Amino acid sequence: MARNLDPKCRQCRREGEKLFLKAEKCFTDKCAIERRSYAPGQHGQKSGQRLSGYGQQLREKQKIRRIYGVLEGQFRRVYAEADRRKGQTGENLLQLLEGRLDTVAYRMGFGGSRAEARQVVRHNCVLVNGQRVNIPSYTLRPGDVVQLTEAARAHLRSKAALEAAAGRGFPEWLDVDAKAAKGVFKAYPQRAELPSTINESLVVELYSR
Repeated sequence: MARNLDPKCRQCRREGEKLFLKAEKCFTDKCAIERRSYAPGQHGQKSGQRLSGYGQQLREKQKIRRIYGVLEGQFRRVYAEADRRKGQTGENLLQLLEGRLDTVAYRMGFGGSRAEARQVVRHNCVLVNGQRVNIPSYTLRPGDVVQLTEAARAHLRSKAALEAAAGRGFPEWLDVDAKAAKGVFKAYPQRAELPSTINESLVVELYSR
């Protein structure tokens, strides 16, 4: 299975903001952005660098890809589906990415990070409507019930991730019972409920060239 093996903290520094790729470390002062808020590499501390319009669009696409942990080919397919659907393409894109099983598993606290939640899914530890699903890109529908298997609930790592997620609070579009490690995907999130640091319109402009 192809995946991005670049160091997680380096990816955050490249984008200049926290992408929350390293579980609980991202919520502490050990986060790389807190200590070195400049881009990695020999020329990372140079100031005054300005990106062209195309550069800004490309940077935004890369940031979204890194946040959701999808490769270029996957991202293009998701964008094509978002463009095909009715409504605003940018909002559809984010909704489809948020509707992925690995993303929902992360939001529900089944893993400390999206990468960890993806691994939980791949290891047959997640049930969707009572059936095992081990495809991280599986698209959920409103009303789907997602839960950890009994064996997975017993793992200390899963318990810690669930407790941490419950402490931070769950998104409005999910109904989660942390004690039962179970939740309902109520609806696709509205744009106002998603991070304002994402500018999906730049991605739409990039693919509209």
